[in-house]
This record gives sequence, structure tokens and C-alpha cells, in this order.
Amino acid sequence: MTHPLVPQIIDLATPVAEELGLEVVGVVFHTNQRPPVLRVDIRNPQEGTGLNDCERMSRALEASLDGSDIIPDAYVLEVSSPGISRQLATDREYLSFKGFPVIVFTSQLYDGQQEWIGQLILRDEISVYLNQKGRVIQIPRTLITRVQLNESR
Repeated sequence: MTHPLVPQIIDLATPVAEELGLEVVGVVFHTNQRPPVLRVDIRNPQEGTGLNDCERMSRALEASLDGSDIIPDAYVLEVSSPGISRQLATDREYLSFKGFPVIVFTSQLYDGQQEWIGQLILRDEISVYLNQKGRVIQIPRTLITRVQLNESR
């Protein structure tokens, strides 16, 4: 379950990231830990996300969060890269990772298989579209259980 402050944190973090040439790809607030841990995953769309990107975002976001008083109590801020085996969930992630190699898993056989590998073209209301060696594959969203970046490529 998403913490109720996450949408406000995303609204605050997104322009901070954009100003640094970065993208926010995920936010999780772990309040079951003491102190609570706010984890913000970022991506550098121009090149691989590095430690310098995480440090710049951490400093800038910390100043914005402290100034906004969204989180009134003590917390730990972690800024990191989401890693390559990332599962795609939001429309923004599908847009950000357009053209990337992905694996699509289905709940049942579809055209004889349950696992599809290809380059992500797009996701609309009905389907996810992949490019498999120049051939467009359309997989109904109702059958999809998970879409993740393909770490083996």
C-alpha cells in the first residue's frame, strides 16, 4: 500500500529532478522503520545513472523537502538508481523506457507462450506493444501479469 504522502513527495521531487536533467521513476516511504526511510529512485535519461546524479538529487531534494515541511518528523532520505531488473508499472515508466528491451509475462498462454521478449514500443488502454526483430507483437493488458526491463540484454 502506498503511503499517503508519496503523491505530494513526487509532486515536489519531479521539478527538482527535471532541473538536474533527471527523472523520478519511483518513490517509497518505509514508515515501519525507525527513523522512517524515504527512497527515491531516479534515472538519467541521457546516460547511465551514476553516484554523482544520486548525490546531486539527494542534496537538492533534501533542501526542498526540509523547506516544504511535508514530512514533519525525522527521516532518512535514500536516492538511488532503480536498477536494471525494474518492473514497469506507471504510464510514465512505460514512456521513459520506450525502446528498451523488456520481458512481458502473461497469466495464461497467448499465441502459445507466457513470456514475451522484445523492445517496448508502447502501452495503451488495451495492449502492450513489442518489437521482435522488426515484427510488432500486441499483447492484451488483461493477460499481462508483469512487465520488466530485460537484464540479460
